[in-house]
Amino acid sequence: MKKVLLPVLFALALVFSTEATAQKFSGLDKSPADIASFPTSYKESDKAARVIYGRPQLKGRSMGDLAPAGKVWRTGANEAPEVTFYKDVTFGGEKVAAGTYALFTIPGEGEWTVILNKNLNQWGAYSYDNSADVVRVTSKAGTESESLEAFSIAFKEVEGGAHLVMGWGNVRVATPVMF
Repeated sequence: MKKVLLPVLFALALVFSTEATAQKFSGLDKSPADIASFPTSYKESDKAARVIYGRPQLKGRSMGDLAPAGKVWRTGANEAPEVTFYKDVTFGGEKVAAGTYALFTIPGEGEWTVILNKNLNQWGAYSYDNSADVVRVTSKAGTESESLEAFSIAFKEVEGGAHLVMGWGNVRVATPVMF
């Protein structure tokens, strides 16, 4: 009797414990999160900077409709990106202390305003407050022949630092970051 009862009790315990811990997970995000870091090598543990951001897709829409010129944009999808500098930097010519900042932009014709803001965890730009801006810099905007379907951020190494490069569609914007 003991040999039969023990497996039955164990099976019942498994059934009830699985029911008790079952979790429903949401589907994949339509604008997945991504991370860009500098140095870009994944083997490099001594990072100088990192950006965590959402990657919206054009999907037949125009960039101008999704990130209108002259208006503050969250610079990606979902929450405003967070830029972490692990050491003091010069960002677009302005000194910025090590720390984490929300990244916003104001797209324009030929140049964009790139903003580091101290208010973190902001969904979109709906609660953006310019009084919390740490720095605003102007960065040149250019075009490339290759079109990017997904909004992308990367660091391009240059002498003394890197350029924080943002691209979507044919637009590319680069802001110097010196370490």
